Amino acid sequence: MLVDDQDMMRTGMAMIIGTHAGLRVIGEAADGLTAIERDAELQPDVILMDVRMPGLDGIEATRRIIDARPEARVLMLTTFDLDEYAFGGLNAGASGFLLKDAPPAELIAAIRTIAEGNAIVSPRVTRAMLDLYQGQLPDPAGRSSSPLGMLSEREHEVLRAIGRGLSNTEIAQELFLSESTVKTHVGRVLAKLELRDRVHAVIYAYRNGLVKNAGQ
Repeated sequence: MLVDDQDMMRTGMAMIIGTHAGLRVIGEAADGLTAIERDAELQPDVILMDVRMPGLDGIEATRRIIDARPEARVLMLTTFDLDEYAFGGLNAGASGFLLKDAPPAELIAAIRTIAEGNAIVSPRVTRAMLDLYQGQLPDPAGRSSSPLGMLSEREHEVLRAIGRGLSNTEIAQELFLSESTVKTHVGRVLAKLELRDRVHAVIYAYRNGLVKNAGQ
């Protein structure tokens, strides 16, 4: 389902999606309230959600959709690298976040990734959020009772790398591991910390002070 207040944007995305096998647009909405109604009616596998819309914005719409249907997968799209609502959108339950100027191939790959139950965040958006929220993160000191204590040293390294916006391939290269091993560690991190997906692992890393600024 496509949710955007600009008709041309929805038309363009529908054209791109319609050219790829296995993908089909089953509904559209021009605002957050309509998106909530259409989601309840159609229950799409993936929702492409604009952030800034008149009336109810994409963040609150995402929050209400996820509250009502936790299995919903939302890919949020924004025009701005430093959109102040990026963190809020992910925290609302979105499974992915991309810039609207992402190449069509990247958009399609993101849709397929999310539909498979995984998560995706543009590295540019991740690192922009790290810059935006540096200095506003909690002090991890004295958190002996934190679930972080359940992680092995390697799992802790993997979580920190996820928080920096690294892909599995980049983590494998940095830690000298195979991609399959990294994938296993990521799964264990999510399970131990009871996190919904990779996006929420990023948020968890922010909140626990594992990453203090971009590139750290």
